[in-house]
Amino acid sequence: MRSAGVATARAAAEAAARAVERAAERAPAQAAARDALAAAGVPELGGVLSEVLAQEVGQPLVFASVSGAHLYGFPSADSDVDLRGAHLLPVEDLVGLETPRETLSRMWLRDGVEMDLVTHDLAKFARLMLRRNGYVLEQLLSPLVVRTTPVHAELAALAPAVLTRHHAHHYRGFARTQWRLFDRTDELKPLLYTFRALLTGIHLMRNGEVQAHLPTLAAEVPSAPPYLAELVAAKAAAEHGLRRELSGAPAPERLLADTEALQEELAAAEQASRLPGLQGGHRELHELVVRARTGAGPGSGEGRTGATGRS
Repeated sequence: MRSAGVATARAAAEAAARAVERAAERAPAQAAARDALAAAGVPELGGVLSEVLAQEVGQPLVFASVSGAHLYGFPSADSDVDLRGAHLLPVEDLVGLETPRETLSRMWLRDGVEMDLVTHDLAKFARLMLRRNGYVLEQLLSPLVVRTTPVHAELAALAPAVLTRHHAHHYRGFARTQWRLFDRTDELKPLLYTFRALLTGIHLMRNGEVQAHLPTLAAEVPSAPPYLAELVAAKAAAEHGLRRELSGAPAPERLLADTEALQEELAAAEQASRLPGLQGGHRELHELVVRARTGAGPGSGEGRTGATGRS
């Protein structure tokens, strides 16, 4: 009996030591994530994200990241914080007669800042990845990580497999939608969204990389209009600022010509892209969802969950 007790104690000590080692391994990544969030102007979130999800359903998060203006590089002081991610519904919710709610959404105020949370069940998120949806890939690959897990890392590793030259259609269509909104309102926000979408699409077609940060894109895409930095600064000063309120702002005719030129450049980049025409990753995503759901194999299990320290 004593030897069994000693063995149990030894096993517990070894498990604790492994947990300490894993925490030490995660520490640099967590510090980097905190620094990235702070640099992007994201307010400290504390434990609020986990608390909100617990109140909603209580299922574990696969990941949560910051999207929207903070990710794109043009937040204003009163920008809301767009939290996007994936969660994992339990098997019990999926095998019965009732259809589970795959998407959770919640908006609330925290210290005067509007928080906008949307997460999808992992299976739905994987299906969205297979629909040539650039938006979910930006969320998945966002450097502004609030919550991460090994499943998140595996999911991100599969992102290159689903990329095709057809993702250009997503960015072309999104840019046109935002341009129509700008044309109707004269707001800087949809104008910046227009340029951001076009430049992200061009960069993706040429480099096979999802880059959503407008200031970075403006520096890396030679044809980016030179006035973008001025527009970003003006939008930072006023969330719903208007173009006509900005001294020396480009005329609507020039903006239209520049966006049309970038649309043509995106089309040319799509034709010349080395990205494949056919999408991969379906089998790998399916297997990841099964393993995560059943708790079998690498990347699964609550005990492996790691957080940035801001969730």
